[in-house]
Amino acid sequence: MSEPEGHNPHQQALKDADEARVAAAGVRWRRRSERVQRLRKILPIIILLIAGSAVTWVVFRSVMSGVERRASESRELRLDNPMFHGQDAQGRSFRIGAEGAVRAPDNDQYRLIKPLLELNLGGQKITKLTADGGRYDEGDRKVVIGPNVQITDGASGFSLKTPEAVIDTQTGIVTGDKGVVGNGPLGTINASSYAIYEDGRRIEFKGQGDQKISGTINPSGPGR
Repeated sequence: MSEPEGHNPHQQALKDADEARVAAAGVRWRRRSERVQRLRKILPIIILLIAGSAVTWVVFRSVMSGVERRASESRELRLDNPMFHGQDAQGRSFRIGAEGAVRAPDNDQYRLIKPLLELNLGGQKITKLTADGGRYDEGDRKVVIGPNVQITDGASGFSLKTPEAVIDTQTGIVTGDKGVVGNGPLGTINASSYAIYEDGRRIEFKGQGDQKISGTINPSGPGR
């Protein structure tokens, strides 16, 4: 029996294959379209969740930082108008006063507000030091004050201005290496560092680098 005219099995197979590919592509396209639609709905929610989590974390850390800070402050010992008394290794007295002091909860350090130090209280000539702030390490027996340090030395008559002063209460020596300007009976002086020994009976000034010691001598000073 002969095949009907115009019918070609090979062409029919190709046509069926093309239709199957088109149908499969249509199915894939519909699936992708459905996924895109779902993502369009889900992504804004995910973004909101992430943003909300970030804001929540920032708020949480801020709250926790405040709680930790208040807890630390609550363990601090606050003193009004404190006064510390002591003696150096030579038996010379000193006194450390302040408008206020805050003791750290985990060590022997005090933060000083408007400190006033007086050295060699047993003699008639007292060295006084004042500053805007400072700290006193009771364990190391050392005081660091600044800024705006004013030193009035009773023994030499010098008045010094410096950003910082370090007082070793064991030896009674006062030092500073952040610059100093002084004036007294002999004149004025400018230096990069200084050291006060023997309750003010000896003061050393030093220059460093390009900053040399400079000053003026008053010819009408003591002994003239």
